[in-house]
Amino acid sequence: MKGLGFIGAGNMGEAMIRGILAAKLIPPREVVVLDVRPGRGKELGKNFGVSVARGMADLFRKCDTIVFAVKPQGIRDVLREVQAGDAKGKLILSIAAGVPTRVFLSALGKGASVVRAMPNTPAQVGMGCTGLFFARGVSREKKAWARKIFSSFGEVGEFSREELLDVVTALSGSGPAYAFLFIEAMADGAVRAGMGREEAVRLAAATVEGAARMVRVTGKHPAELKDMVTSPGGTTVAGLAALEIGAFRGTVLSAVVAAWKRSRELST
Repeated sequence: MKGLGFIGAGNMGEAMIRGILAAKLIPPREVVVLDVRPGRGKELGKNFGVSVARGMADLFRKCDTIVFAVKPQGIRDVLREVQAGDAKGKLILSIAAGVPTRVFLSALGKGASVVRAMPNTPAQVGMGCTGLFFARGVSREKKAWARKIFSSFGEVGEFSREELLDVVTALSGSGPAYAFLFIEAMADGAVRAGMGREEAVRLAAATVEGAARMVRVTGKHPAELKDMVTSPGGTTVAGLAALEIGAFRGTVLSAVVAAWKRSRELST
């Protein structure tokens, strides 16, 4: 499939482009971007060597795969710019949070193959996490190509029920922000105890990264790994007690549910 086009090239679009090119999945010149912000396309061309589309029709003419990477609120306006028949035979990848595939199928008509995806920003360092839902009618070949695109910069999970993409949005799509806040808070605690800011952030980030890797590599339940670190009457249990007093687990759970509810609101 020739050409990989991006409609919108914000933080997530750029993260995908960075990850795809780092994995050498496609030559930079075959990545084509279209962004409403003046100079954004030229900026990405300079930084990554990608091509810049002259307009919507030009993008669809050059690319067999189109990534809709605009804000959810702007999707319908962008779809109105696509000419009838331009999407026929194309693979449409949407990363717009909360926008169901029916919106694309209705606007683009028959012949378009639509995939809803929810990647996250760690894609730019090759450690992304993406949930995929394939609308009816996507061929085996196109499914394989979509998997290849998103697995080029991290893990991929497929879901047979589209509504679970809203859960993916709340968990892994928004999740990096929760993790960043946790890292910042840990570092603040170390600074309060006398450590320098730079060293505190570095150690906090490495700690969270290492803990996450232990969960994935060992296959053990997080609670089991937590107990391995927790000695009777020790420092860890004292810290855990403080987290429980602050309703840490309940607060994080509520954050995921709140993000899920917002994603569902965007779907209506």
